[in-house]
Amino acid sequence: MRRRANMLIYVYDYRLILASIVISMMAAFTGLALTRGLSGVSDGVRHLRIAMAAIALGGGIWTMHFVAMLAMRFDVAVYYRALPTVASVLIAILLAGLALILMHFGPRTRLRMALAGLVLGLGIVIMHYTGLAGIEGCRAVYHPAGFAAAGGLAVLMGMLAIRTAYGRRSAANILGATAIFGLSVAIVHFTAMYWTDFMAAAGAPGPSPALGNAQLALVVMLAAFVISGAFLLSGASFLSAPQPAGAPALTEAPHAPLPPPAPETEPRLPYEREGVTYFLPAGQVAAIRAEGHYTIAYTPEGRVFCPWSISEAERRLGEAGFFRTHRSYLVNTAQVSAFERRKDNGLCLFDGHAHLDKVPVSRARVAALRDRLGL
Repeated sequence: MRRRANMLIYVYDYRLILASIVISMMAAFTGLALTRGLSGVSDGVRHLRIAMAAIALGGGIWTMHFVAMLAMRFDVAVYYRALPTVASVLIAILLAGLALILMHFGPRTRLRMALAGLVLGLGIVIMHYTGLAGIEGCRAVYHPAGFAAAGGLAVLMGMLAIRTAYGRRSAANILGATAIFGLSVAIVHFTAMYWTDFMAAAGAPGPSPALGNAQLALVVMLAAFVISGAFLLSGASFLSAPQPAGAPALTEAPHAPLPPPAPETEPRLPYEREGVTYFLPAGQVAAIRAEGHYTIAYTPEGRVFCPWSISEAERRLGEAGFFRTHRSYLVNTAQVSAFERRKDNGLCLFDGHAHLDKVPVSRARVAALRDRLGL
């Protein structure tokens, strides 16, 4: 409870506060777990998983905020208008989705990670103040320091959560980021609330809603729990696969047999599937793409997860015809079907690979690649 002159007194129902934080944690885990391994799935599945994760993360942000608001007990009857309340949850989902898109479509650089954390943090604080604008029965009085404090904390903790979750895509990192993200929502909420006071609204109170605040809080928490639980169950096989740290469950055709191994003189590429390591003749790999500390290999049958880093793959396969075209790509020059020059850089094109259309060639490597291709 806190009191300032001429302001309303309020107290919290701490049981609802605790429940809101638990739901926030569960939603954070759901969203971050569903995004693990997206680089190795089809584009349609990737878009679906990101949409589900955005709903889980954004919904978790909003649920914590809204239930914590419903946990406040004023001396006057307080309700929430529908339009700002709905707008706040949509903002949280939209910005959470944008942060995930930044991390899963394009190179995962430090700048993109920082930008994703910035977007995620802004989603928390913008959602908070948008939702607070919907309060009815009293009027919020804001203090400028609260905007700076809540916004700064939201951005810093959003960046920390993204960096933890995506530095290594391990189970430990996912759990660590879950704790950071789940707590960040509560920390930002109560920081903002510390710098917010409430005055009684002028005029007669509006009609009471059908549900009281406590009942509405239970309905919201139940809905968030059901949504997160359903999303987790939808990804049960993905979550339960005994993968190495950061390893996505990759392959477009999981039961399609790979070609028989080549003679021992040809280098072989290790790949992992459901906790078992197999070996693939390097000559059947068209390209290799960096995925954090690991790599994705493209074959005619689909994409497979390789435990090598891109640097180790380059060292081991350099004499087997593989060439580093970009900081994130190696190509098997024997399988390059065409080369396209684009101003200062270029593209390697491939035929017969449904999941590999083209590979970028950086400006500094164009000349060496052209020489390797005999151009």
